[in-house]
Amino acid sequence: MYKKINWIIWLAFVILWNYGFPQATPFQDVIVAVFLSILFIIIPIVQSRYLKKSRSRSKFN
Repeated sequence: MYKKINWIIWLAFVILWNYGFPQATPFQDVIVAVFLSILFIIIPIVQSRYLKKSRSRSKFN
């Protein structure tokens, strides 16, 4: 379910980019889509690392 939500958010950002910057070249469109893809790959990794750190600091472990 989380992957679907991320994909929908990514798609919304790509659509907003395309309608917000209609004068952008196809190359710029691809660069932004790739950047957003990488960003949406990195976000869950950072979140999981943060959750692991916060769980390990719990006094109830």
